[in-house]
Amino acid sequence: MPVIKTVRGNSPIIPEDCFIAENATIVGEVIMGNQCSIWFSAVVRGDVNFIKMGNKVNIQDGAVIHGTYQKAGTTIGNNVSIGHNALVHGCTIQDNVLVGMGSIIMDGCVIESNSIVAAGAVLTQNTVVESGSIYAGVPAKKVKNVSKAHIEGEINRIADAYIKYSSWFKE
Repeated sequence: MPVIKTVRGNSPIIPEDCFIAENATIVGEVIMGNQCSIWFSAVVRGDVNFIKMGNKVNIQDGAVIHGTYQKAGTTIGNNVSIGHNALVHGCTIQDNVLVGMGSIIMDGCVIESNSIVAAGAVLTQNTVVESGSIYAGVPAKKVKNVSKAHIEGEINRIADAYIKYSSWFKE
């Protein structure tokens, strides 16, 4: 049974078509869109500030989504994949974004639409990832532009795959 808790009078809002793994944790002011999935050992902590997600967002195993008290909530757009063990903290992620495994996105960052944050990348505070860019490294820097093949073969493919995977657990 997942941990879903009200904190400071704020209860998570989770549409019925979402998948929540048995050991996921979702607490506080969390608003999820349709067809979202929160995977094994993922933590979505809306205790100190809000977390808002659009439709078709997948938060993969071990990822942590949080914010900073009285400073920075977290907003995630539509068709976004947050890779295994990523840390997403007090930032804005727009539509059609892939956040790679083990990456770290700090307070004040903005990941514009149609972008990729590579696995293991560290986006320091207030970094802006320009629309259509791939950022990689520590600290993360732009390494190239996103191609149409990246959008179809990575961003959309992974988001769609997680809708399929979550259906296996609803049977």
